[in-house]
Amino acid sequence: MTGKNATETILADAEGIARAVAILESGGLVAVPTETVYGLAARADSVEAVAKIYEAKARPSFNPLIVHVADQAAAERLVVFDDRARRLAERFWPGPLTLVLPLRQNAKLAGAVTAGLTTLAVRMPDHPVMLELLRQLGSPLAAPSANASETVSPTSAAHVRKTLAGRIDAVLDGGETRRGLESTIVALREGGGWSLLREGPIPEGEIADLLGSEPLAPSAAIEAPGQLARHYAPGKPLRLDAESAEAGEFLLGFGSIAGHWSLSPTGDLAEAAARLYAGLHVAAEAENQRIAVAPIPDEGIGRAINDRLRRAAA
Repeated sequence: MTGKNATETILADAEGIARAVAILESGGLVAVPTETVYGLAARADSVEAVAKIYEAKARPSFNPLIVHVADQAAAERLVVFDDRARRLAERFWPGPLTLVLPLRQNAKLAGAVTAGLTTLAVRMPDHPVMLELLRQLGSPLAAPSANASETVSPTSAAHVRKTLAGRIDAVLDGGETRRGLESTIVALREGGGWSLLREGPIPEGEIADLLGSEPLAPSAAIEAPGQLARHYAPGKPLRLDAESAEAGEFLLGFGSIAGHWSLSPTGDLAEAAARLYAGLHVAAEAENQRIAVAPIPDEGIGRAINDRLRRAAA
């Protein structure tokens, strides 16, 4: 229904989930909460529904989608798991880890999901609403972030409506998301190697410890979401590592740098990650013409925060 009708807002209770299932079964688009950000969900096995995702977001056709599943068994029907993939899934699923694995020939997914690649990005989310939706629907969901391409990712239903109102069928309102940053993405390579394709809530070090090896450099090609140089843009110039605000700037603070709005007054990186996109939305709506962000330690989840900020500033 992109661009034709008002977008319905549905409370994420039993009745609302049933309504969302009905919309998805009919080939519609529903923005749904996950533990990371809101995702724009469509049946991954429907060519028409997946095409609507790309249309609604104005997303480049070469940028593949993440497919969400209700359990590991559902994932193994879509992609080829090896021992490494099983170890990662057992440790981090449900949760904010996406695995890029070889696509099974009989996966029966819409071709646009993989953007023509022979691999698929798949994860099991850790959110009761999304998991219940997947269980009731009984099929995997393609679900990139529920925002227009290149804009700031949504961590609330209100954020979704800012760029997609009138372009999707419904928003399933489950409140603010918990993690606030998109999932970590890991590609497992033939021969035992692996690559970190996107920083996220699960640090690279935890992956390396579990797999017993350091990551290989990713290829130059786009293999998964979040690899574009410009992404998460708030629509204003963005200055990083700012100790104070300059004239005309809205300062997002951290720790001892209070700013106009703080990502975390106590300097807690997990809190800063959860509040990052909300802060960028607040700064984008302020009267100030530019945005500045206080220094964020480049360690643990701070690396993922800085990754998003660098792409937002590109």
